[in-house]
Amino acid sequence: MLKRYQVLLDEWLADFAKARSDKYDASFSETIRIGLCVYYGTMISELYPELKYKFTPDKVAPILKKYTDSEESEEEKHKFISEVYYETRKAMEYYAQQQAKDLQPASKA
Repeated sequence: MLKRYQVLLDEWLADFAKARSDKYDASFSETIRIGLCVYYGTMISELYPELKYKFTPDKVAPILKKYTDSEESEEEKHKFISEVYYETRKAMEYYAQQQAKDLQPASKA
């Protein structure tokens, strides 16, 4: 489920996102969501190396290039985007679990 928020972006960031959305034939919002997913998933995997997040920027760039070169169908593109969202959600759930553990008081033994 999507929630609507108004987010103010610096002009340079909005221009970059708009250029990516045009290049990859995606909506502006989808471009922002994918960028946030890749960033947060990568950040969480840096904090918790045992989490193997597979959509780091160096791995996503060649995949996105395939869509630019029209080597993949729209269906494959949407499958990829869904997988990014799913894997990022798993990473964020893992992060929340780890944070909850860190906040629990130490047991007295």
